[in-house]
Amino acid sequence: MLKHVTFAGVFALFAGAASAQDASSVVATVGDTQITLGEMIIVRAQLPQQYRDLPVDVLFTGILDQLIQQQLLADAAGEEPGRVTYALSNERRTLMAGETINTIATAAVTEEAVIARFEEMTEGAAPTLEWNASHLLVETEEEAVAARERVEAGEEFADVARDVSTGPSGPSGGQLGWFSTGMMVPAFEEAVKLLEPGGLSGPVETQFGWHIVTLNDQRTQPLPELEAVRREIEAALQEEAIKARLTELEAASTVTRPEEGAFDPELLNNLDLLEPK
Repeated sequence: MLKHVTFAGVFALFAGAASAQDASSVVATVGDTQITLGEMIIVRAQLPQQYRDLPVDVLFTGILDQLIQQQLLADAAGEEPGRVTYALSNERRTLMAGETINTIATAAVTEEAVIARFEEMTEGAAPTLEWNASHLLVETEEEAVAARERVEAGEEFADVARDVSTGPSGPSGGQLGWFSTGMMVPAFEEAVKLLEPGGLSGPVETQFGWHIVTLNDQRTQPLPELEAVRREIEAALQEEAIKARLTELEAASTVTRPEEGAFDPELLNNLDLLEPK
């Protein structure tokens, strides 16, 4: 009978066997311990990116060898140390929590929710006015007036700022870069708003000292497009959904916490407590 089996038939037999394999399929054994295909798949998924591009046959052999060697070493350890027991408990808790978080996060991000949040963010909003200014900072009004006169006489503002300014921007010629409403102290911001590009302010007093300000440029930033803030919106929706679900779960569960002083925080440093006496 065997001599009548065609190549196609043999291929079909192997294909059928492969399709019957699942995550619980035993790939190897070490003593009484089974190493399953599912365990190998998890190792493969957790590999650093530089290893994931290796040929799959190389990965299969390498992962299986690693798991076999780890099991041999694990068996040699004898009784499970306390630190392993507690670490496994934490790891299981972390993994199960991660599964729940993934489920919540995925459900929270729908196109309808994203669009609704975007419309909420932009409703009634207007394009943002931004300014690019330079300033010099001195201790007295008299010094500010004198510095302004030097600029009016033809000296470059940046040169005067580097010469007299006591502020951190002095070495860079007083350049402050772009800023919008609320980013500067009120008196300074009001002085900037009164200037036209290229204009020079009079002495402006703030809690830092006396300023002379020049407006380099101004621009209007348009409202963002949806795609520009999509990731920000999705992250916010996910965070809110996770926090809300945690609140619900804690309210529905009985959670006890230790009374103040019941445990010395220094106990966290005592690894000896992990092992039985």
